[in-house]
Amino acid sequence: MNKQKAWASYSAVLVLTGALAGCGGEASKPPAASDSNVDNSKPADISIVLSQVGEVPAKGNDVETAMEKYTNSKITIQWIPGSAYDDKINVMIAAGELPKLVRVKYVPTIISTIQSGVFWEIGPYLKDYKNLSAQNKQHYDNIAVDGKVYGIPLFRDLGRAVIHYRKDWTDALGLQLPKTMDDWYKLAQAFTLNDPDKNGKNDTYGMIFDKKYNDGAESTLTRFSVSIGGPNKWKVENGSFTPEFMAPQFMEAMKLMKRMYADKLINQDFTVLDPTETEKIYNAGRAGIKFSGGNAQNWQDLLVKNVPDAMVDAASVQGPNGIRVPGESGNNGFLAFSKSSIKSEAELKQVLSFVDKLMDPPMATLLMRGIEGRHFVDKGEYTEPLDREANQKEVKPYRDNLPYREGYNVKPTKDAPLSVKNQQVSRENEKYVVANPALTLLSSTYNERGKELELQIMDAQTKFIMGKIDEAGWQAEVDKWKKNGGDKMMEEYKAAYTKAGQK
Repeated sequence: MNKQKAWASYSAVLVLTGALAGCGGEASKPPAASDSNVDNSKPADISIVLSQVGEVPAKGNDVETAMEKYTNSKITIQWIPGSAYDDKINVMIAAGELPKLVRVKYVPTIISTIQSGVFWEIGPYLKDYKNLSAQNKQHYDNIAVDGKVYGIPLFRDLGRAVIHYRKDWTDALGLQLPKTMDDWYKLAQAFTLNDPDKNGKNDTYGMIFDKKYNDGAESTLTRFSVSIGGPNKWKVENGSFTPEFMAPQFMEAMKLMKRMYADKLINQDFTVLDPTETEKIYNAGRAGIKFSGGNAQNWQDLLVKNVPDAMVDAASVQGPNGIRVPGESGNNGFLAFSKSSIKSEAELKQVLSFVDKLMDPPMATLLMRGIEGRHFVDKGEYTEPLDREANQKEVKPYRDNLPYREGYNVKPTKDAPLSVKNQQVSRENEKYVVANPALTLLSSTYNERGKELELQIMDAQTKFIMGKIDEAGWQAEVDKWKKNGGDKMMEEYKAAYTKAGQK
């Protein structure tokens, strides 16, 4: 999306929501507590705006019809292409033309909109819905605004960092999976110098990095640092906040990457390499281990086309004290409930009931497996796919936009053992996730300059790894970050944390 256009949309929403919040506009007034016009015996009118995935499903298709029948509802969906989605939602908010359910992301624009009173707070109601209340509380905490919940997450695993590795290489070289920074170095060294593929050439690496090596939830440095006891993005102690890159574990992670880069155990072009090119190198059989939020089976399937005897495996990320992974947001956005379209508490409960029913066994099966006899067959203890292509075309558009949880109210599917193992590892990780304490705290400095400050410190990390600055130079960059707004951001997070009663 064009940056100027995006900023115009963002600014328009901020102006509108600020005005509503400041002058007691219509959106900030709570709707009536009840509505005698809500008749729960009739199909509920459910209007939704969703992000288009592939082709727009035909109105009245079998998947949508099955949802309407089970939930006793009449569903009206407005599909918006993903590339234009956020911009269009901003325009709809500004115009006051939202449907009842809106898929949104946890971003400053939406947070400001929530604070202005455009969406219903639903936290107090969740206990009354068996499926919604059965989910891990962390999923809801991760989308809270000022300590309150305004939506239903599109659930994802909280601990998606899984090690994917060439088990045939570790077996051939007699290696164990790493638990310390020194272990990671030795593994990268062996995979690079000891000819793990036995082709007589020096053409392999332990790990391949690309220009997004330290982006967001998939930050390699964060994953290294957390595994040996570091914080996830931010550390809070006695109410005071410090960023992860000021922790000693993060410095250890940077030193590891610096050492690997200097010794040519990782690719020297990582600052310019595109992520798609990274995957090609792994799929060609030229690299042996990576952190991933995906499915190890996908790598195995692509790899064996080039290396028929290759064997991929999946494992939890471990450190000296066991499994420890950075907790992620646990969602792919969330469904918010518009006050302009949902006029009363009774109507809100009707829409919440609709969403809750989508997680009942028949609907969970529909969203994850599709229609029996067309997309899958029921084998009793498990289901077996029939037509994966049809499932991707006909079911995926709904699955990607509506709440479900693999393993909740649905039979397991017959799948490749590696795929099943990957899911199990990811789910097991939830017991060991390290939360980001600042994830839902608000900072005006972050909203205004956060990305700029992130880019500055990430650039300094890259310079350190490449040997362009030493530890003194790194500290100078940290001081610069603090002076340019970092100190203020830390103060704002402390204030927000205290205000939320989390002393």
